[in-house]
Amino acid sequence: MSTAAEEFDVIVVGGGPGGSTTSTLLARSGHRVLQLEKETFPRYQIGESLLPSTIHGVCKLLGVEDKIAEAGFVRKRGGSFRWGTNPVPWNFLFAISPEFAGDGSYAYQVERMKFDNILLQNAADSGVDVRQNARVAGVEKNADGRVVGVRYIDADRVEHQISAKFVVDASGNTTRLSKHAGGERVYSDFFQNVALFGYFENGKRLPPPDSGNILCAAFDEGWIWYIPLSDTLTSVGVVIAKEKAEAINAQEDTYRGFIDRCEIVKDMLTDATRVTDGVYGEIRLRQDYSYANTEFWGNGMVLVGDAACFIDPVFSTGVHLATYSGVLAARSINSVLGGSLTEERAFTEFEGRYRREYAVFYEFLSAFYDMEQSEDSYFWKARKVTNLQQADITAFVSLVAGAYSGENVLTDPAALVQRFEESTAELTEATQRTGGMDTDSGQRMGHMFGAPVVREVMEEMNALQARVATGSARVEPPILDGGLVPSADGLHWVEPEQVSASV
Repeated sequence: MSTAAEEFDVIVVGGGPGGSTTSTLLARSGHRVLQLEKETFPRYQIGESLLPSTIHGVCKLLGVEDKIAEAGFVRKRGGSFRWGTNPVPWNFLFAISPEFAGDGSYAYQVERMKFDNILLQNAADSGVDVRQNARVAGVEKNADGRVVGVRYIDADRVEHQISAKFVVDASGNTTRLSKHAGGERVYSDFFQNVALFGYFENGKRLPPPDSGNILCAAFDEGWIWYIPLSDTLTSVGVVIAKEKAEAINAQEDTYRGFIDRCEIVKDMLTDATRVTDGVYGEIRLRQDYSYANTEFWGNGMVLVGDAACFIDPVFSTGVHLATYSGVLAARSINSVLGGSLTEERAFTEFEGRYRREYAVFYEFLSAFYDMEQSEDSYFWKARKVTNLQQADITAFVSLVAGAYSGENVLTDPAALVQRFEESTAELTEATQRTGGMDTDSGQRMGHMFGAPVVREVMEEMNALQARVATGSARVEPPILDGGLVPSADGLHWVEPEQVSASV
């Protein structure tokens, strides 16, 4: 059975942070927006450690910063890493940014069931038509091959046909829609890992003031994340090489076997009990990550979040890239629907900024993995930038082509390896000068921010926070050559001369 066709300005597929960010900012601009989510919220999701730009930038722009603050999430001031040759963990503090050494220098560890539900409810409160239990079955195209709508099946197995000027794919890493944008998914060999994760009650906490930090700890075959989600609940994930995927399974002995090989995490879980029932009772496995589509938009489709790209969980970039891309996508669609910019002009800005952000994190995380480790194993040897394969270099160039400053050097494999090696050296020196968390690292974090690879990865996140904090008082230069800048309300793109003329 099917119903009569409905019409909207934009359809957003997916109810996660990227989808809700996009839909909310579109509705705030007066557009008719339908958001379709295949599950019923609240629902489980991984990706629990957030960055300040999401909290103090995007969430403030969405108008949910107070609700997030009231939700009781664990506050974190950064990350603690048992990574490199120093046996004592060292800190990466958000306060390294001179612009955000105060109120904006923290983020949260969140239960995604609660966090995502806040954002989705906010979308509905903002005028978005949110429909859950709505599984998209396919897209509708016109004679020119442009996507002009979707078909979805509701909980009663009734099929609905919806038309729209744009369709946003925010349906995550398992998307079946991204191909309609005209590209394909390209994987990175360098970051091809597998994650095995579960939850514990009554695990230990790091000493204050770092008790809310995420702990990332390297061991011989990979690394482990340790995320405090409440006073008692902890998310623990093991990241190992993809080549090991066939030898592992989501079983207790496999999971605990890896944990027991990482002394610091094993100690943190000495008196802990693994959760074995409810939504957190399952040991889960995720693989096939670190990829990007060759096209982020096209044929009436726009890809945001994991539907477009994903790198690696080590620096908590997933929700940041999802919400950041949602802001970029909403600005572009708002500008096109408002008639101020052409699709080509608006979405070139969207894709250029999105790929640039992906690229700076890619380089930063490559340098992070390349830092000298006390462990000597296949996992760490394979992640030395000097061992970058030609296929991985080609993939990286295709991911950032035309969108990253200095892209000409990236077409030369030797130059790319040299550049990444230099970033590794910068990061290694910065962490060594910063010292372990048993020192007064808070006073010495300027060493970390002094590394160019760190400044670059923080640059756009800081700019997003500053824009929301100061509003129209902040005039930003274009990020891309010949590019656009945000409007005063942050909801559109404008030509740089328009901003200059109004100031």
